[in-house]
Amino acid sequence: MRILLVEDDEILGDAVNRSLIKTGYAVDWAKDGHSADLALYGEIYEAVLLDLGLPRMDGLEVLRRLRARRIQTPVIILTARDALDDRVRGLDLGADDYLTKPFKLPELEARLRAHIRRSHAHSTSLIQCGPLTFNTQDRVVTVNGEGLVLSPRELSVLEILLLRAGRVVSKESLAENLGNWDEDVGSNAIEVYVHRLRKKIEPCGINIRTVRGLGYLLDKHSA
Repeated sequence: MRILLVEDDEILGDAVNRSLIKTGYAVDWAKDGHSADLALYGEIYEAVLLDLGLPRMDGLEVLRRLRARRIQTPVIILTARDALDDRVRGLDLGADDYLTKPFKLPELEARLRAHIRRSHAHSTSLIQCGPLTFNTQDRVVTVNGEGLVLSPRELSVLEILLLRAGRVVSKESLAENLGNWDEDVGSNAIEVYVHRLRKKIEPCGINIRTVRGLGYLLDKHSA
């Protein structure tokens, strides 16, 4: 899952960045509003963590421009501004959530997971597909109650395919969600991750189909 973090505070930004990467997200970190605006023009993200008091362009303006382009990516505002008017304006401009600094990283991550799930029409942290269960909170996969060992990249690929079960996901989309500005993930790498994941989940009756020329599809009716 690829996240855009927009934060000019080096200490806080580094802490959030490290925590999200450790959890399994691919993170692009923009340190000013202009860079964030450019990133949101050129990239697709699962969610945006947006500070308000930014150099070069205020966070509310970044948000206004994003929503003006009819992009519905979940946005969580992170800010030291705790005035009611600022919160109301941010929500009215299209923010999905609001956290006032200082905040606890586990709460931020829980809210992030919740908004990503809701954007894909999943209401709980448990995603089911036949006998397979993915707990997005603990990032644990079980089959008929037994743990399934997956590498971090295999886990991320499975999560993306599960959230889009029944829809084709292109190699390009997988690569964009797994990589960030500092690390490109190529087409060959995607094929390797999918191949390894297939070997582990196909004995459970979970089928990842290759749709020639388009990408991969996880059959949501797998049993």
